[in-house]
Amino acid sequence: MSVEFSRREMFGLAAAAAVVAIPSRAFGGSLSSSITPEKFGATGDGVTNDTAAFAAMAEFVNKRGGGTIVLRATTYIVGGQAPDPSQSTYSFVPAKIMEFSGCAKKIAIVGNGARIRCAGGLRYGTFDSSGQPTVHPLPNYSPGELATPYAAMIKIENCTGGIEISDLELDGNVGGLAIGGPFGDSGWQIPAYGLQLINNNCSEQISRVYTHHHALDGMQVSGFVGRDSTSLVQDVVSEYNGRQGCSITGGCNYAFATCRFNHTGRAGIVTSPSAGVDIEAEDKTIRNLSFSGCEFSDNAGAGMVADSGDTDGATFEKCRLIGTTNWSAWPGKPHFRFTSCVFVGAICNAYGDPDPGRAVQFSNCEFLDDPTLSPTGQVYKPLDPIADLSVHQNILFDACRFRLTDQMVLPWTVNVLYNNCTMAQVETKQAYPRGTFTGVNTITGNVDLYGSTILGDLTVNGQLVPRTG
Repeated sequence: MSVEFSRREMFGLAAAAAVVAIPSRAFGGSLSSSITPEKFGATGDGVTNDTAAFAAMAEFVNKRGGGTIVLRATTYIVGGQAPDPSQSTYSFVPAKIMEFSGCAKKIAIVGNGARIRCAGGLRYGTFDSSGQPTVHPLPNYSPGELATPYAAMIKIENCTGGIEISDLELDGNVGGLAIGGPFGDSGWQIPAYGLQLINNNCSEQISRVYTHHHALDGMQVSGFVGRDSTSLVQDVVSEYNGRQGCSITGGCNYAFATCRFNHTGRAGIVTSPSAGVDIEAEDKTIRNLSFSGCEFSDNAGAGMVADSGDTDGATFEKCRLIGTTNWSAWPGKPHFRFTSCVFVGAICNAYGDPDPGRAVQFSNCEFLDDPTLSPTGQVYKPLDPIADLSVHQNILFDACRFRLTDQMVLPWTVNVLYNNCTMAQVETKQAYPRGTFTGVNTITGNVDLYGSTILGDLTVNGQLVPRTG
């Protein structure tokens, strides 16, 4: 069962923790040298719009080449837009909030449990110059009518000195926005990110950040290709965003630990692919991703999708992927490895290859259809098989357990590899888990294995099946 996020749980001790985190050994400075938005006019009263103060603070940090920003455990209201008479791109241009670029020294944002919340009543979508919503058939790429309250609450790009962000809430307040017409190929493809990390050639440490209800993505990563440094995103919760919990569009060496990417597209705005995490190499390659102890649950799109661009290599360990109305996982790229993961609901399009070493591999994973494991009681079963892999070659299921206790059936496969697996279904509909069987495998249920290669011990409904070679 998905555990809903508790703001008090994440930030209740943040202020106390910050007393330990702030000294010079952690950030290369002292309290007296730290930077606050209040020094630039912010009130942090939860009512006054502090956008100008945050923008001035960011400009100050950029001029210094870095610095430590310390926030209070309060609510800062941000977001703004102004009419653009030229209407070259925007009808209402978003205000800058925190944009950092080219810093050679460390940037640290010590949140202390602060909430940065978008002001209500601002426009998002397409609007004419008078502020009235416009609606055009999709795809719609016509410029001049776009509106958004912010491109990103925090954007850090082309930096080299290191980045640390902790104990912070980024609230996009999508329910409080005035929504105009859609834009792009589908939905609302207009910038409105919680956090953007773009082309930084340095270590990035993001911890205990709650980023939610953004009209586009809770977080976007597009890293420096070929960098030697690594980034850790830990204890981050990204939920109820319009397009993605997290978009990874380029870069390498990103580790995500104990994060939750849930409920994308469940807050009024739904933009494809509406995934928990979308791994989509756009104008860069993607290499060396890892996810440990993460959850991808109840997203309008797939829990995790990787299906376009030059992406190669990602590991998932002890993760939980729950599909309620869409696929739990769509791992369509080479060298993806799943170890000790739990899948609730159907998977599809796992990458297959004539070279077994390049195909997706599942080791010690569980595949389930139990509705009690879903946060909504729904389990996605569009074609009834728990895995739709009919044309995918050499995908490996090693020591995996398929326990289907509701209405789903075992995988639809032809050329996959099953080694030491246990498979059972209670649904009487016939399943087709065909492939090559090695080691010791057990199947219980109505199955057709025509064309399979049996190289180990395979027991089907209590009967040992003769080997084929």
